[in-house]
Amino acid sequence: MEAKRTSLYDAHMALGGKMVEFCGWTLPVQYSAILGEHKAVREACGLFDVSHMGEFTVRGPGALDFLNHIATNDFRGMADGACRYSPICYEDGGTVDDLIVYKVADGEYLVIVNAANREKDYAWMREHLLPDVELVDVSDIIAQLALQGPGFREVLARSGALNKITERPYTFAQDVPIAGVPCLISRTGYTGEPGVEIYMKPSDAPIVYTALLADGAVPCGLGARDLLRFECAMPLYGHELSSTITPLECGLASFVKLGKPSFIGKEALSVPPKRRRIGLSLLDKGIAREHCPVLTASGHPVGETTSGGPAPSLGKNVAMALVAAEFAESPEFFIEVRGKALRAERVKLPFFRSGNK
Repeated sequence: MEAKRTSLYDAHMALGGKMVEFCGWTLPVQYSAILGEHKAVREACGLFDVSHMGEFTVRGPGALDFLNHIATNDFRGMADGACRYSPICYEDGGTVDDLIVYKVADGEYLVIVNAANREKDYAWMREHLLPDVELVDVSDIIAQLALQGPGFREVLARSGALNKITERPYTFAQDVPIAGVPCLISRTGYTGEPGVEIYMKPSDAPIVYTALLADGAVPCGLGARDLLRFECAMPLYGHELSSTITPLECGLASFVKLGKPSFIGKEALSVPPKRRRIGLSLLDKGIAREHCPVLTASGHPVGETTSGGPAPSLGKNVAMALVAAEFAESPEFFIEVRGKALRAERVKLPFFRSGNK
Protein backbone atom coordinates (compact mmCIF):
# COMPACT_ATOMS: atom_id res chain seq x y z
CA MET A 1 0.00 0.00 0.00
CA GLU A 2 1.33 3.41 -0.97
CA ALA A 3 2.23 5.66 1.96
CA LYS A 4 -0.12 8.54 2.66
CA ARG A 5 0.94 12.16 2.39
CA THR A 6 0.03 15.02 4.69
CA SER A 7 -1.23 18.27 3.20
CA LEU A 8 2.27 19.68 3.78
CA TYR A 9 4.04 17.21 1.48
CA ASP A 10 4.72 19.84 -1.22
CA ALA A 11 6.00 22.28 1.40
CA HIS A 12 8.41 19.66 2.76
CA MET A 13 9.71 18.91 -0.72
CA ALA A 14 10.17 22.62 -1.47
CA LEU A 15 12.22 22.97 1.73
CA GLY A 16 14.45 20.05 0.78
CA GLY A 17 13.05 17.63 3.31
CA LYS A 18 14.49 14.11 3.23
CA MET A 19 11.33 12.02 3.09
CA VAL A 20 10.87 8.58 4.65
CA GLU A 21 7.95 6.26 5.28
CA PHE A 22 6.78 6.31 8.88
CA CYS A 23 3.63 4.67 10.24
CA GLY A 24 2.19 4.51 6.73
CA TRP A 25 2.94 8.18 5.99
CA THR A 26 5.60 9.94 3.93
CA LEU A 27 7.20 12.44 6.31
CA PRO A 28 10.47 14.40 6.56
CA VAL A 29 13.10 12.75 8.74
CA GLN A 30 15.26 15.89 8.42
CA TYR A 31 15.83 19.00 6.32
CA SER A 32 19.42 20.18 6.85
CA ALA A 33 20.83 18.10 9.70
CA ILE A 34 19.20 16.33 12.65
CA LEU A 35 21.65 17.82 15.16
CA GLY A 36 21.05 21.33 13.81
CA GLU A 37 17.29 20.88 14.11
CA HIS A 38 17.72 19.45 17.61
CA LYS A 39 19.75 22.53 18.58
CA ALA A 40 17.12 24.85 17.11
CA VAL A 41 14.43 23.35 19.36
CA ARG A 42 16.61 23.37 22.48
CA GLU A 43 17.73 26.98 21.94
CA ALA A 44 15.14 28.70 19.74
CA CYS A 45 12.02 27.26 18.09
CA GLY A 46 11.34 24.35 15.75
CA LEU A 47 8.25 23.44 13.74
CA PHE A 48 7.14 19.84 13.12
CA ASP A 49 4.46 18.37 10.88
CA VAL A 50 2.71 15.79 13.07
CA SER A 51 -0.43 15.49 10.97
CA HIS A 52 -0.01 11.71 10.96
CA MET A 53 -1.23 11.55 14.57
CA GLY A 54 -4.71 10.14 15.21
CA GLU A 55 -7.65 12.12 16.58
CA PHE A 56 -10.98 10.78 17.86
CA THR A 57 -14.00 12.64 19.21
CA VAL A 58 -15.86 11.18 22.18
CA ARG A 59 -19.29 12.69 22.76
CA GLY A 60 -22.46 12.00 24.70
CA PRO A 61 -23.84 11.66 28.23
CA GLY A 62 -21.65 8.60 28.83
CA ALA A 63 -18.40 10.13 27.49
CA LEU A 64 -16.75 10.74 30.87
CA ASP A 65 -17.64 7.29 32.19
CA PHE A 66 -16.31 5.73 28.98
CA LEU A 67 -12.95 7.51 29.22
CA ASN A 68 -12.59 6.56 32.87
CA HIS A 69 -13.47 2.95 31.95
CA ILE A 70 -10.84 2.55 29.25
CA ALA A 71 -8.01 4.72 30.62
CA THR A 72 -5.87 4.47 33.74
CA ASN A 73 -5.97 8.19 34.59
CA ASP A 74 -8.99 9.93 36.12
CA PHE A 75 -10.77 12.51 33.96
CA ARG A 76 -13.18 13.68 36.63
CA GLY A 77 -12.69 17.28 37.71
CA MET A 78 -11.25 18.45 34.38
CA ALA A 79 -12.13 22.01 33.46
CA ASP A 80 -13.18 22.90 29.93
CA GLY A 81 -9.98 23.62 27.99
CA ALA A 82 -7.86 21.16 29.98
CA CYS A 83 -5.75 18.29 28.62
CA ARG A 84 -4.79 15.11 30.48
CA TYR A 85 -2.32 12.36 29.58
CA SER A 86 -3.12 8.68 30.14
CA PRO A 87 -2.17 5.17 29.14
CA ILE A 88 -4.93 2.76 28.14
CA CYS A 89 -4.42 -0.90 29.02
CA TYR A 90 -5.48 -4.42 28.32
CA GLU A 91 -6.93 -6.55 31.13
CA ASP A 92 -3.46 -7.98 31.85
CA GLY A 93 -2.01 -4.48 32.34
CA GLY A 94 -0.14 -4.38 29.03
CA THR A 95 -0.43 -1.06 27.24
CA VAL A 96 -2.77 -0.54 24.29
CA ASP A 97 -1.42 2.99 23.76
CA ASP A 98 -0.79 6.28 25.52
CA LEU A 99 -2.92 9.28 24.61
CA ILE A 100 -4.00 12.79 25.55
CA VAL A 101 -7.62 13.72 26.30
CA TYR A 102 -8.82 17.28 25.61
CA LYS A 103 -12.00 18.35 27.39
CA VAL A 104 -13.97 20.64 25.09
CA ALA A 105 -17.09 20.71 27.27
CA ASP A 106 -19.12 18.35 29.45
CA GLY A 107 -19.80 15.29 27.34
CA GLU A 108 -17.42 16.37 24.57
CA TYR A 109 -13.76 15.34 24.30
CA LEU A 110 -10.99 15.17 21.70
CA VAL A 111 -8.58 12.24 22.08
CA ILE A 112 -5.10 12.26 20.50
CA VAL A 113 -3.54 8.85 19.82
CA ASN A 114 -0.29 7.62 18.30
CA ALA A 115 -0.22 7.35 14.52
CA ALA A 116 0.97 3.74 14.51
CA ASN A 117 -1.93 2.72 16.76
CA ARG A 118 -4.78 4.68 15.21
CA GLU A 119 -6.71 1.78 13.68
CA LYS A 120 -5.95 -0.57 16.58
CA ASP A 121 -7.01 2.02 19.18
CA TYR A 122 -10.23 2.83 17.37
CA ALA A 123 -11.20 -0.83 17.08
CA TRP A 124 -10.33 -1.47 20.72
CA MET A 125 -12.34 1.55 21.90
CA ARG A 126 -15.33 0.53 19.82
CA GLU A 127 -15.14 -2.94 21.35
CA HIS A 128 -15.37 -1.39 24.84
CA LEU A 129 -17.81 1.41 24.03
CA LEU A 130 -20.41 2.20 26.70
CA PRO A 131 -24.03 3.27 26.11
CA ASP A 132 -24.75 6.90 25.24
CA VAL A 133 -21.31 7.46 23.71
CA GLU A 134 -20.46 8.44 20.14
CA LEU A 135 -16.89 7.65 19.06
CA VAL A 136 -15.74 9.09 15.72
CA ASP A 137 -12.32 8.90 14.03
CA VAL A 138 -11.72 12.46 12.75
CA SER A 139 -8.02 12.00 11.94
CA ASP A 140 -8.48 12.64 8.23
CA ILE A 141 -10.05 16.07 8.75
CA ILE A 142 -7.47 17.37 11.24
CA ALA A 143 -3.87 18.45 10.62
CA GLN A 144 -1.45 19.00 13.48
CA LEU A 145 1.72 21.06 13.85
CA ALA A 146 4.08 21.19 16.83
CA LEU A 147 5.81 24.50 17.56
CA GLN A 148 8.45 23.69 20.17
CA GLY A 149 11.30 25.48 21.92
CA PRO A 150 11.95 28.40 24.28
CA GLY A 151 11.41 30.87 21.41
CA PHE A 152 7.86 29.71 20.64
CA ARG A 153 6.34 32.78 22.29
CA GLU A 154 8.25 35.14 20.02
CA VAL A 155 7.05 33.26 16.95
CA LEU A 156 3.43 33.31 18.13
CA ALA A 157 3.73 36.99 19.06
CA ARG A 158 4.66 37.82 15.47
CA SER A 159 1.62 35.88 14.30
CA GLY A 160 -0.61 37.78 16.75
CA ALA A 161 -1.65 34.57 18.52
CA LEU A 162 0.39 34.81 21.73
CA ASN A 163 -2.12 36.82 23.79
CA LYS A 164 -4.91 34.42 22.79
CA ILE A 165 -3.36 31.19 24.11
CA THR A 166 -3.14 29.89 27.65
CA GLU A 167 0.11 29.91 29.65
CA ARG A 168 -0.62 26.83 31.75
CA PRO A 169 0.79 23.54 30.42
CA TYR A 170 -1.83 20.98 29.39
CA THR A 171 -4.50 23.54 28.57
CA PHE A 172 -5.82 24.70 25.19
CA ALA A 173 -7.66 27.53 23.48
CA GLN A 174 -9.95 27.26 20.45
CA ASP A 175 -10.49 29.48 17.42
CA VAL A 176 -7.13 31.22 17.75
CA PRO A 177 -6.27 32.80 14.38
CA ILE A 178 -2.88 32.29 12.75
CA ALA A 179 -2.58 33.91 9.31
CA GLY A 180 -6.36 34.18 9.32
CA VAL A 181 -6.84 30.45 10.00
CA PRO A 182 -8.81 29.45 13.13
CA CYS A 183 -6.76 26.95 15.16
CA LEU A 184 -6.97 24.97 18.36
CA ILE A 185 -3.71 25.60 20.23
CA SER A 186 -2.66 23.50 23.22
CA ARG A 187 0.25 23.88 25.62
CA THR A 188 1.52 20.36 24.96
CA GLY A 189 4.44 18.74 23.16
CA TYR A 190 6.82 15.82 22.87
CA THR A 191 10.24 17.47 23.02
CA GLY A 192 10.70 18.40 26.68
CA GLU A 193 10.73 22.07 25.71
CA PRO A 194 8.00 24.66 26.18
CA GLY A 195 5.77 25.01 23.17
CA VAL A 196 2.39 24.35 21.62
CA GLU A 197 0.61 21.90 19.35
CA ILE A 198 -1.68 23.44 16.76
CA TYR A 199 -4.73 21.82 15.13
CA MET A 200 -6.50 22.98 11.96
CA LYS A 201 -8.10 21.70 8.77
CA PRO A 202 -5.63 19.92 6.46
CA SER A 203 -6.40 22.40 3.67
CA ASP A 204 -5.35 25.26 5.99
CA ALA A 205 -2.15 23.63 7.23
CA PRO A 206 0.12 24.99 4.42
CA ILE A 207 -1.01 28.54 5.25
CA VAL A 208 -0.25 28.17 8.96
CA TYR A 209 3.00 26.27 8.34
CA THR A 210 4.33 28.91 5.93
CA ALA A 211 3.35 31.74 8.26
CA LEU A 212 5.10 30.22 11.28
CA LEU A 213 8.28 29.61 9.28
CA ALA A 214 8.17 33.23 8.10
CA ASP A 215 7.79 34.29 11.74
CA GLY A 216 11.03 32.56 12.71
CA ALA A 217 10.39 28.85 13.32
CA VAL A 218 12.91 26.31 11.95
CA PRO A 219 11.49 23.31 10.03
CA CYS A 220 12.32 20.08 11.85
CA GLY A 221 11.83 16.40 11.04
CA LEU A 222 11.17 13.09 12.73
CA GLY A 223 14.83 12.50 13.53
CA ALA A 224 15.12 15.57 15.76
CA ARG A 225 11.75 14.85 17.36
CA ASP A 226 12.80 11.37 18.45
CA LEU A 227 16.17 12.62 19.71
CA LEU A 228 14.50 15.37 21.74
CA ARG A 229 11.94 13.05 23.36
CA PHE A 230 14.66 10.48 24.08
CA GLU A 231 16.87 12.95 25.96
CA CYS A 232 13.88 13.85 28.13
CA ALA A 233 13.03 10.16 28.66
CA MET A 234 9.54 10.48 27.21
CA PRO A 235 8.17 6.99 26.51
CA LEU A 236 7.65 5.93 22.91
CA TYR A 237 5.08 3.26 22.18
CA GLY A 238 6.81 0.16 20.84
CA HIS A 239 9.86 0.95 22.96
CA GLU A 240 9.15 2.02 26.56
CA LEU A 241 5.48 1.02 26.32
CA SER A 242 3.88 -1.92 24.52
CA SER A 243 1.29 -4.67 24.87
CA THR A 244 3.82 -6.51 27.08
CA ILE A 245 4.98 -3.45 29.10
CA THR A 246 2.70 -1.93 31.71
CA PRO A 247 2.56 1.78 32.64
CA LEU A 248 3.87 0.86 36.11
CA GLU A 249 6.92 -0.85 34.62
CA CYS A 250 7.48 2.26 32.51
CA GLY A 251 7.43 4.50 35.58
CA LEU A 252 4.04 6.07 34.90
CA ALA A 253 2.43 5.27 38.26
CA SER A 254 1.25 8.88 38.66
CA PHE A 255 -1.04 8.34 35.66
CA VAL A 256 -2.55 5.13 37.05
CA LYS A 257 -5.33 6.09 39.47
CA LEU A 258 -6.04 2.92 41.41
CA GLY A 259 -8.36 4.86 43.72
CA LYS A 260 -10.98 5.47 41.05
CA PRO A 261 -13.78 2.99 40.23
CA SER A 262 -12.97 -0.07 38.15
CA PHE A 263 -11.18 0.43 34.83
CA ILE A 264 -9.74 -1.98 32.29
CA GLY A 265 -6.51 -3.43 33.68
CA LYS A 266 -7.04 -2.21 37.25
CA GLU A 267 -6.69 -5.63 38.86
CA ALA A 268 -3.45 -6.42 37.04
CA LEU A 269 -2.04 -2.96 37.81
CA SER A 270 -2.81 -3.35 41.51
CA VAL A 271 0.16 -5.73 41.79
CA PRO A 272 3.68 -4.23 42.17
CA PRO A 273 5.57 -4.37 38.84
CA LYS A 274 8.20 -7.03 38.30
CA ARG A 275 10.26 -4.78 36.04
CA ARG A 276 11.25 -1.11 36.13
CA ARG A 277 12.45 1.41 33.58
CA ILE A 278 15.83 2.93 34.47
CA GLY A 279 18.30 5.33 32.89
CA LEU A 280 21.85 4.29 32.04
CA SER A 281 24.86 6.40 31.10
CA LEU A 282 27.62 4.55 29.29
CA LEU A 283 31.06 4.70 30.87
CA ASP A 284 32.79 2.79 28.08
CA LYS A 285 32.97 4.04 24.52
CA GLY A 286 30.07 2.82 22.42
CA ILE A 287 26.40 3.35 21.59
CA ALA A 288 23.60 1.12 22.85
CA ARG A 289 20.41 1.06 20.78
CA GLU A 290 17.19 -0.75 21.69
CA HIS A 291 17.08 -4.49 22.54
CA CYS A 292 20.61 -4.69 23.88
CA PRO A 293 20.92 -7.13 26.82
CA VAL A 294 21.49 -5.48 30.21
CA LEU A 295 23.63 -7.36 32.73
CA THR A 296 24.54 -6.81 36.37
CA ALA A 297 28.11 -5.95 37.28
CA SER A 298 28.64 -9.69 37.87
CA GLY A 299 27.35 -10.53 34.37
CA HIS A 300 23.84 -11.74 35.26
CA PRO A 301 21.22 -10.83 32.59
CA VAL A 302 18.42 -8.71 34.08
CA GLY A 303 16.74 -6.94 31.16
CA GLU A 304 17.28 -5.03 27.93
CA THR A 305 17.46 -1.50 26.59
CA THR A 306 14.34 0.10 25.13
CA SER A 307 15.90 3.21 23.51
CA GLY A 308 19.47 4.37 23.31
CA GLY A 309 21.94 6.64 21.56
CA PRO A 310 23.86 9.89 21.92
CA ALA A 311 22.37 12.72 23.98
CA PRO A 312 23.76 15.85 22.30
CA SER A 313 22.55 18.15 25.09
CA LEU A 314 24.66 16.18 27.58
CA GLY A 315 27.59 15.17 25.40
CA LYS A 316 27.38 11.48 26.29
CA ASN A 317 25.75 8.22 25.27
CA VAL A 318 22.75 7.06 27.29
CA ALA A 319 20.01 4.46 27.21
CA MET A 320 16.71 3.59 28.84
CA ALA A 321 16.29 0.01 29.94
CA LEU A 322 13.66 -2.29 31.41
CA VAL A 323 15.21 -4.41 34.15
CA ALA A 324 14.02 -6.80 36.86
CA ALA A 325 12.68 -4.73 39.76
CA GLU A 326 15.01 -6.27 42.35
CA PHE A 327 18.03 -4.96 40.41
CA ALA A 328 16.64 -1.53 39.50
CA GLU A 329 18.55 0.32 42.24
CA SER A 330 21.92 -1.21 41.38
CA PRO A 331 24.47 1.54 40.67
CA GLU A 332 26.31 -0.17 37.82
CA PHE A 333 25.40 -2.43 34.90
CA PHE A 334 26.84 -3.75 31.67
CA ILE A 335 25.14 -3.33 28.29
CA GLU A 336 25.99 -5.92 25.67
CA VAL A 337 26.58 -4.24 22.30
CA ARG A 338 27.53 -6.49 19.39
CA GLY A 339 29.02 -9.07 21.73
CA LYS A 340 30.97 -6.57 23.82
CA ALA A 341 29.99 -5.70 27.40
CA LEU A 342 30.08 -1.93 27.98
CA ARG A 343 30.08 -0.50 31.49
CA ALA A 344 27.19 1.81 32.37
CA GLU A 345 26.06 3.60 35.51
CA ARG A 346 22.45 4.07 36.56
CA VAL A 347 21.30 7.70 36.36
CA LYS A 348 18.05 9.46 37.17
CA LEU A 349 15.43 10.02 34.50
CA PRO A 350 14.92 12.21 32.61
CA PHE A 351 18.46 12.51 31.32
CA PHE A 352 17.84 16.15 30.41
CA ARG A 353 15.41 18.82 31.60
CA SER A 354 14.63 22.01 29.69
CA GLY A 355 16.81 24.84 30.97
CA ASN A 356 19.53 22.51 32.29
CA LYS A 357 22.89 22.60 30.57
